[in-house]
Amino acid sequence: MTKEAIIHLEGIEKSYFMGNQAIPVLKGINLDIFKNEYVALMGPSGSGKSTLMNILGCLDSPTGGKYILNSKDVSKMLDDDLAEVRNTEIGFVFQQFNLLPRLSAAENVALPLIYAGVSKKERLERALAALDKVGLADRSHHKSNELSGGQIQRVAIARALVNNPSILLADEPTGNLDSKTSVEVMQIFGKLQEAGNTVVLVTHEEDIAAYARRVVRLRDGLVESDTTKP
Repeated sequence: MTKEAIIHLEGIEKSYFMGNQAIPVLKGINLDIFKNEYVALMGPSGSGKSTLMNILGCLDSPTGGKYILNSKDVSKMLDDDLAEVRNTEIGFVFQQFNLLPRLSAAENVALPLIYAGVSKKERLERALAALDKVGLADRSHHKSNELSGGQIQRVAIARALVNNPSILLADEPTGNLDSKTSVEVMQIFGKLQEAGNTVVLVTHEEDIAAYARRVVRLRDGLVESDTTKP
């Protein structure tokens, strides 16, 4: 294992059980993702990419294999420890945005810091700094019904950044956006990666995956191909 690998997967398996029958979804995934990489995970429906993303994001645990995240073995962790890892190591960006409509942009961005026990003054400072990174510092007091779809997704990206996570995990982040807004959002991910963030993107769209430097394709629960742009 290379010391710079933020994500190290070794023989990762995941099965779901219906009664006594095990249904394998991931069948032995080996994968290293390195600091400051920009990786797209792709695959047809049923390939296992959503299951893999849930494991990468510590939302689920594998039934076999080893997952080392930033030097921590998270594959055998209990739920409370996994929650701690999720809060400190991973920034999530979802297709549905998941913002609270009654809160301002800054208050939405600051939410993860409440769970981390950060003081109110520092929460606001860090939320404004994260909004500035996505070009929305001037919209910090606006609620989500006063923002466009692209601005809402940028608020969601800022919220994912506010804890300074090891990796940004984006699940179909342009799924609810038009093509022009999708380009703007993907350019933000590119700038974040250039600034030193590690970005892992889950998508089924080739034009969105094309923004990443490296594309890992899954099929039938295994890595089918792994290509990096020259």
